[in-house]
Amino acid sequence: MAGPTGGLEVGAEVEVDVTAFAHGGHAIARHEGQVLFVRHTLPGERVRAVVTSSGAGERFVRADAVEVVTAAPERVEPPCPWAGPGRCGGCDLQHVSLEGQRALKAGVVREQLSRLAHLEVDVEVEPVPGDDAGLDWRTRVEFAVDAGGRAGLRRHRSHDVVPVDHCRIAAPGVDRLRVTERTWPGLDAVDAVAPAEAEPVAVRVPDDGPGPVVHERVTASWPGSDGSTTSFERTFAVDARGFWQVHPGAAGTFLATVMAEVDARPGERALDLYCGVGLFASALAEAVGPTGQVVAVESDAAATEHARANLADQPQVAVVTARVDDAFGVPRPARKGPGRRGARPHRTARSPLLPPSADVVVLDPPRTGAGRGICAEVTRLRPRVVVYVACDPAALARDTALLAEGGYRLDALRAFDAFPMTHHVECVATFLPDPDGR
Repeated sequence: MAGPTGGLEVGAEVEVDVTAFAHGGHAIARHEGQVLFVRHTLPGERVRAVVTSSGAGERFVRADAVEVVTAAPERVEPPCPWAGPGRCGGCDLQHVSLEGQRALKAGVVREQLSRLAHLEVDVEVEPVPGDDAGLDWRTRVEFAVDAGGRAGLRRHRSHDVVPVDHCRIAAPGVDRLRVTERTWPGLDAVDAVAPAEAEPVAVRVPDDGPGPVVHERVTASWPGSDGSTTSFERTFAVDARGFWQVHPGAAGTFLATVMAEVDARPGERALDLYCGVGLFASALAEAVGPTGQVVAVESDAAATEHARANLADQPQVAVVTARVDDAFGVPRPARKGPGRRGARPHRTARSPLLPPSADVVVLDPPRTGAGRGICAEVTRLRPRVVVYVACDPAALARDTALLAEGGYRLDALRAFDAFPMTHHVECVATFLPDPDGR
């Protein structure tokens, strides 16, 4: 079946060869010159695919692989019966072995850096400690609630709720709440949270009251350039619905990786941008000591309130509640929409708490990345090292190119499988001043 412009229309079935894996969890195939982004398959397979939606001008279509004609060696039986076409949209790689998943993710990281930053970087995706099978790890799960009060998980690109029995990647503490076995009339969602140091909690959404506070304990160790080993152990208060790494081994792994790369020294000045509740800021404060300084910036007011409490015994830390672009005085793009033609970008004055220079910068931006203005401000500080924690390879690649414009080269890159069974991958990138840059 062809659409108005001659391409495939929704519902069409075609048999295609899958050639590559794309950023976002889709594999790529072509039919009569038209690109298909196909879920539930992997490169090297021949599948029968059903078109589920079309793109602008039908230049591409999205599809589900509903039958495998020729399977790739990495294909396995999905451990979850709710994974597959028309079912839960949370896991998009359950049909691939763990080794195969990590190889696909590494390929995406390499491809994005090559395409957007013009760098050829060899990288492997490492497992996060404590994860053997890729299941039972997710400590925070948001269950959607349908009109009848039943909790479940959403279909891919849909508001429909799939009434699953339980989530196979959820941590045991989440399962103990038995959210899907209860009814939740009048709610939009239920957030199930299994913190490290407390009983699991179910948070009703919406809820007029303040969210409960949970506590997460982090232990980590890392080598220093002088041959010593630093050990870290600390408990952090965080809002149950606030940001925290969902894999129980992720926070410690990322902290150890970041701190080994920055190798912060006594008396230095460090910036922790997008600081959350203060994980990196706390370790940086220990490293720079009472004669050093750490400035931590975070836009979420609840998170910075917790950060100030978490870091109260470290007076060398200043916590700033502000968007990072606002703190630097970087103009926000003008909002688009009716009546906004000619609107000027929003701009605030640079925060007086941000120093004119820094020795170390750590940034952990949201999925959209830091962007041109913030990357430019970071490089103007002329730090001796920048460490960037990225949850999106494309955003990392774009910002890598922007940091290069400011005279900083990519020196090291590690990638971690902090979200098994999904296409998501976390990267920690280290940037140093480029002697050949400006």
